[in-house]
Amino acid sequence: MTAARDTEDGEEARDKVRVMKGAAFLTTVASAGMIAGFGSTLALAKKKSPEWFNKGVIATAAVPESGASLALRALGWGSLYACCGVGLLSFTVWKVLDVHSLSEFRMKMQSLFPSIPKSAQSAAGLEPVDWDAVFKSK
Repeated sequence: MTAARDTEDGEEARDKVRVMKGAAFLTTVASAGMIAGFGSTLALAKKKSPEWFNKGVIATAAVPESGASLALRALGWGSLYACCGVGLLSFTVWKVLDVHSLSEFRMKMQSLFPSIPKSAQSAAGLEPVDWDAVFKSK
């Protein structure tokens, strides 16, 4: 009995490590892609019109705030509004549904929305993937 429990604990630990490695890999790839995209866009803008690019980076007497600082300020306010909006929406839904925990919320959502029917094969993950149909161009 304890050998089976030890085996299950070892499998759970391996699964957690595998998920963490996958998350780290995807985070690294996404970050590298964003940095490369942002850098190439900046390089293209500077190559296309260097004088306008420099005017946007450095504050002048005519424009007391540089374009970069204006964009950074707009990003900050936009992020604040987005987080507060999602928080307010979540809080409103939470209070309207009168739930007190995530398990209650899950049960309430299951009672409000219809369940998604799944076949026995697709639920078990045994259905083969037709790669030709997935990558078929229209």
